[in-house]
Amino acid sequence: MLRQIKLFLCAVQFLTRLPAPSFADFQADWITRSARYFPLVGILVGALSAGVLLAAGQLWSGALPALLALAAGVLITGGFHEDGLADTADGLGGGQTPERRLEIMKDSRVGTYGVLALGLALAIKVAALATLPLTTAALALVAAHGAGRTAAVAAMVMQRHVSDPSSAKYKPAPEGVRPSELLIAAVLGLWPLAFLGASGLVGAAVGVSLAAPLAWAARRLIGGYTGDVLGGVEQVFELGVLMGVSAMAVAR
Repeated sequence: MLRQIKLFLCAVQFLTRLPAPSFADFQADWITRSARYFPLVGILVGALSAGVLLAAGQLWSGALPALLALAAGVLITGGFHEDGLADTADGLGGGQTPERRLEIMKDSRVGTYGVLALGLALAIKVAALATLPLTTAALALVAAHGAGRTAAVAAMVMQRHVSDPSSAKYKPAPEGVRPSELLIAAVLGLWPLAFLGASGLVGAAVGVSLAAPLAWAARRLIGGYTGDVLGGVEQVFELGVLMGVSAMAVAR
């Protein structure tokens, strides 16, 4: 049990800016083993963002509560996944060879593709949340964050890591996640979708329809995944959940 708590706290350290203790006996393999808890960390981030949404919704209406909630999520994670989405868009959209695409992803500068991808993704999330009743929007945020991290863990299991670990932006990079750990991640990360009923299923379906093509494009263009690709997969799956839930609400 103590080891599992340490792995969860490693996941918190890796994915967020939230305070977490350091461990004298830390081992690099813990980051990979902690991937099973990435969705649980996502639910934590989603819950904190949802809290901001609910509080802001008592003062304002329209898009402002959604925008503040997303801003809170970015502050909590340090834009960790958003950075991955922007770099993935730049790399896959701008490079002509696998080597050049990987080189672009490692560049700290953001190009046109990255700016457009990040700006549009955030704008669509705000618009989707603004169409929902406040409590439904809060639950959708929690579900989207958990499901998005589950999708990233799935990409780690289903594809190979293609970055040079020595030159990765985030060290140690998680690599070698086991199918059994993906199962744990799915159990921990997907349960909030059930509270959305049919809307949750539609949201998950839309998330898969967005994340799967991105993962396939990364496999075709660079041979697998990088940390940036995982961030991109997480973001578009999160986006898909919010769009699906919003579509169901509008249809009613």
